[in-house]
Amino acid sequence: MSIKEEMDTHQDDDFDGLAAVEMEVQHPADAAETIEGLDIADQVKFIKQLPIKDAAASIAEMDDLDQQALIANLNRGLGARILGQMAPDDATDLLEGLDDELRKALLSRVPAEDRAELKTLLTFDPDTAGGVMNTEVVILDQDLNADQAIAKIREEVEDKEISYYAYLTDDKDHLVGVVSLRDVLLAKRGAPLKELIKTQSLISVGYNIDKEEVAHLIAHYNLLALPVVDFGNRLLGVITVDDVIDIIHEEASEDMQTMVGAGADETTDSTVVFSVKKRLPWLIINVINSALAAYVVHLYDATIAAMAILAALMHVVSNQAGNTGQQALAVMIRQLAMEKFDRRKAWVAVLRELRIGMINGLLIALMVLAAIFMFTGDFKLAACMGIALIFDMIIGAFSGAAIPLVLKEIGRDPAQASSIFLTTITDAIGFWSFLGLAGWMLL
Repeated sequence: MSIKEEMDTHQDDDFDGLAAVEMEVQHPADAAETIEGLDIADQVKFIKQLPIKDAAASIAEMDDLDQQALIANLNRGLGARILGQMAPDDATDLLEGLDDELRKALLSRVPAEDRAELKTLLTFDPDTAGGVMNTEVVILDQDLNADQAIAKIREEVEDKEISYYAYLTDDKDHLVGVVSLRDVLLAKRGAPLKELIKTQSLISVGYNIDKEEVAHLIAHYNLLALPVVDFGNRLLGVITVDDVIDIIHEEASEDMQTMVGAGADETTDSTVVFSVKKRLPWLIINVINSALAAYVVHLYDATIAAMAILAALMHVVSNQAGNTGQQALAVMIRQLAMEKFDRRKAWVAVLRELRIGMINGLLIALMVLAAIFMFTGDFKLAACMGIALIFDMIIGAFSGAAIPLVLKEIGRDPAQASSIFLTTITDAIGFWSFLGLAGWMLL
């Protein structure tokens, strides 16, 4: 080895060592950001320098695609050890994103007990409570007393990720109650655990419930964790508030992307081919929808030819209606994302948006009417513009609020391409109303 190569090697070793020391004292979320800022070769070097528990905690905090790429570049033995140290729900999420061959190779090296648990979790739909639950929970027999429960918790809590609640079950593993560790610690010596849940209203969810609904329940009841049960009310695991934050963030991102026809699971790291496949169908639909608006304009060629100013003004009408509809659309989608779906309340909200659109339409129409009359001196043209604005802004507000509900009623994502459908409606009706009125009032 040359002197230069030897010096480079020592520098790399020193650099790796210092980096490992720095990352050991970092919070896993901060360590994850540090790792993601490196190229894949350095990521592998850094992970190899860390204790397995620290490596597992840091990788669990990384973005999905980054952690999948990192695991794929580690040797299978190290990757399996890291998976074994991760919380079961985090390990399952990671495994779901890997190809079948790599997933099987890693699982084959995970200890038998952990492997069985991970395989079970992988059978659940990732968008349901079962797909995001954690199985590392403190379970207590309902027949224990407070002192026995505390002793049991001390034995188990070190190996459990979730330590705010303990879950009481009967001899058939049926969930019968939930107690906070605070309640157990404050209970009188020898007090039966059954006494702590005597007046309790137990809240749980089935494993097949949509994860978005789970997020709503945890927010509604101000819980730190929510138990997940099977159809026989046997405890399977729990969903914690940190999982809910991830769910809400994910759903918000998906809604924002699907509104405009992008893929819900698309990121800046997605392949070009993947993104094209996700976006192209909606762009084709948008072309068809735009053709409808263009056809409406074509029907009024003679009207536009007679008054060229109409060609400039008609876009003001459609754009104003489009913005009104986008406001209503954003409010409605947020409402559907934040609260449990209530059909009656939702349609009352549509009527509310209709009234808002009517008031805003009237105010904007008066302002535009005055401006056009001032610049052109043509009151009929100004009145035509004002009437068209009122009408189309009402349609825009109603459509923006109603489109998500219609999609919800037919079982689709309320945000799915809703912006595309809204633009079609406001453009087509805007051009039709304005040019139709112009043909009737001005020519």
